[in-house]
Amino acid sequence: MRNQIDPAILLEHLLRSLVSLCCRYRVKDLALFGSAAGEGFNPETSDIDILVDFEEMPPTEHMRSYFGLLEALEALFQRRVDLVERASVRNPYVLDSILKSRVPLYAAA
Repeated sequence: MRNQIDPAILLEHLLRSLVSLCCRYRVKDLALFGSAAGEGFNPETSDIDILVDFEEMPPTEHMRSYFGLLEALEALFQRRVDLVERASVRNPYVLDSILKSRVPLYAAA
């Protein structure tokens, strides 16, 4: 008989890991969007689209936080992650679509 992972335990582990990463990399807000937030997600081929908003910080620290978070999320989810900064989305229609479909993962207190 194969060992089964309890989905609730797995989800709790992922959420604790996300909170830890968000604190480490000074994230204000983190949300899932795109196919992973809806019905179009394919576990075999889909990447994970994540919208992020960082705290204010100097540019070099911001760069370290962005790439550190990206690498950590890819390791956590074991797949490619498209990490999109909210401030970088210039098209208001695209931003509106992302915000309507997003699934919040973390918000700083």
